[in-house]
Amino acid sequence: MDVRGYLAEEIALDHADGLLGRRDALRTLVLMGFSMGAASALLAACGGASSPPTAAPATPTPTPHGPGSVATPERITFPGTSVTLMGAWAKAARPRGAVLVVHENTGLSPFIASIVARLAADGFSALAPDLLSEEGGTASLGVPANATAALAKVPETRFVADMRSGIDELARREPGVKLAAIGFCFGGGQVWSLLAAGEPRLAAAVPFYGPCPASPDFSGSRQAAVLAIYAGLDTRVLATRDTCVSALTAAGNVHEVRVLPGVNHAFVNDTGPRYDATAAAQAYSATLDWLGRHA
Repeated sequence: MDVRGYLAEEIALDHADGLLGRRDALRTLVLMGFSMGAASALLAACGGASSPPTAAPATPTPTPHGPGSVATPERITFPGTSVTLMGAWAKAARPRGAVLVVHENTGLSPFIASIVARLAADGFSALAPDLLSEEGGTASLGVPANATAALAKVPETRFVADMRSGIDELARREPGVKLAAIGFCFGGGQVWSLLAAGEPRLAAAVPFYGPCPASPDFSGSRQAAVLAIYAGLDTRVLATRDTCVSALTAAGNVHEVRVLPGVNHAFVNDTGPRYDATAAAQAYSATLDWLGRHA
């Protein structure tokens, strides 16, 4: 996956949809390494007004599903290939499996930590690695734009290595259970990249509206049952769906694709302006069912 290009398009489309002001969009793109001229041209190509962004409607945090109460995940460190990695960890009372949770383009956010907690309450121990650990961690970077810009400069090979270290840690903490990975937005794309890298330990994967890598080969991860979740209005990511589905079919992966109509990219994130409570609940229920059957 061309991480820098993908993240730049996200910034431009957020601006076009009125979710991000022109000044903030330009600042983020420049932090990512674009010249002011190139950044301005990208925003113009995607359309959008120069007015301030539309305020996001206030939305309550949904009540987590599951038999247990949801606690704040524990912040942990664990070994990586070159540095000590940070992450958010929550242990299920009676683990039915263990899940790697891969964050969005703003790093290890409160939303991702809430997913870790919800999964643990529903019987799946979960770990979300901070893929910006080498930069000092998401929290050290301040505003989300800095996290996005930092992610754009990281080579894909490091993301894969860090995710594999996260799987190592999951296996150490929950020996003997099946392992899975889920990811959102940028993180959904990283789950596809992990599968394309031939990770053999995953029994299941659920990428949420993640862009497909170019010409992926999933044969090294053919044991993973994949549930791919998309938003019906997310035409940019939906355009990559057939590439991944064809590769899953060629590799022989058990797989299913769900496209939720009438919602847009990041509809599961209850802290964002595109959140849709009904669709998010449907997608989360489908994820639990998939993990229950395959992980």
